[in-house]
Amino acid sequence: MTLKDRFVDPQSPERRPRKAAYVLPTLFTAGNIFLGYVSILRAFQGAMLVASGSSGGPEHFTVAAQAIAAAVVLDGLDGRIARMTNTTSAFGREMDSLADVISFGLAPAVLAFAWGVQFIEPIIGEKLRGQIFNAGYFIAFLFLLCGACRLARFNVQVNPIPKNPGRPDRKYFVGLPIPAAAAMVAAVVWACDSQPLAWWPLSVAWLALLLLLGFLMVSTWRYYSFKGISFSKAYSPLIIILVGGFIYGVWNYAQLLFLAMTTTYVASGILIRLGGILRRRLKPAPRTPEIKLA
Repeated sequence: MTLKDRFVDPQSPERRPRKAAYVLPTLFTAGNIFLGYVSILRAFQGAMLVASGSSGGPEHFTVAAQAIAAAVVLDGLDGRIARMTNTTSAFGREMDSLADVISFGLAPAVLAFAWGVQFIEPIIGEKLRGQIFNAGYFIAFLFLLCGACRLARFNVQVNPIPKNPGRPDRKYFVGLPIPAAAAMVAAVVWACDSQPLAWWPLSVAWLALLLLLGFLMVSTWRYYSFKGISFSKAYSPLIIILVGGFIYGVWNYAQLLFLAMTTTYVASGILIRLGGILRRRLKPAPRTPEIKLA
């Protein structure tokens, strides 16, 4: 008996799922919202402790980044569980989008400013420091706005086609998904041991990364979708070794592994786009037939 059959209401002639089955993916979405809420609170707490000179601020930033990472996992599970149990609904899609705005838009924007901009050393002068602060306010908001636009476009488009279509047998996202952009922010914060940035060139580079992530979210560049992966079919025994190695890496090198995974995925869309441009430019022009004069 498949998972869909287990959740079917025996009294329904249309073989619709039981009403209680719709609660399962909603619980994961609610957990996603809760983790985004925790991330925002911890970012505020960390900022207040660092500003007061007390210890423990970086620990709060670490929890804020980890909460975003955990929300990414729950976001991937709620949709998959809804499809596996045949409990997808318009309500679930809308709630999932609202959860993503909080956990992957607002939470990383707050964390990005509090960790990467707020504690620049004042030795650079109040004028330059104020300009970087203003830029940080705007760019963090721009990250949130681009993420909201990315979600809105995802909700209204049906079978969107990226600007550089890939293989027809594979599924792709059009633009960088907002969970991946939020994961990139959390990965950088966590990999730096959550110590707030104080050197202003690093803060400028951090804001440039936020701008890049915002652009990638609203772009039409191709990103691989993992929706084609199915856990119900058989795989090679090599998968067991890979999964075991992944669990070992998460247990011992979670920070570096998380950063490597997010960086690779974000860079994949850029490399695919650049590769497509190079192929088109290096492609030889079609030969024109020669016309022989009698």
